[in-house]
Amino acid sequence: MGQKEQPLEAGRQRLDKWLFFARMAKSRSIAQSYIQSGNIRVNGAPIRQASHMVKPGDKLDISVERMDRILIVKAAGERRGPYEEARLLYDDQTPPREPKDRLTLLEQAVRQPGSGRPTKKERRALDRFISESDNDPD
Repeated sequence: MGQKEQPLEAGRQRLDKWLFFARMAKSRSIAQSYIQSGNIRVNGAPIRQASHMVKPGDKLDISVERMDRILIVKAAGERRGPYEEARLLYDDQTPPREPKDRLTLLEQAVRQPGSGRPTKKERRALDRFISESDNDPD
């Protein structure tokens, strides 16, 4: 038995291990906590066991923290490698984000004059006005 033999289910892998190898979680224990909290769905069914086996063709719905992704498993991983290697394990079906309307963001950023705290320019003008009125001999 000098060579590494492939198990009978070579295309199947534990879900927590696959998430770690595909770089969807920083560690296997974090991947296990994602799974146990019910944030991972396999083929539409919520999975709460880290030992659940995934195979090529399975659809994963991942919604953790600020990441919502839809992935199709392409292969089982052998190790946690660089991003380019991990990217080969799945096909990303996540719809593209809608671009935010820039005009709306600019409208929110504009402050109406006289509302809120004074700007530096307004504060200096106010200081000049006060100091001038203090020096007036009226």
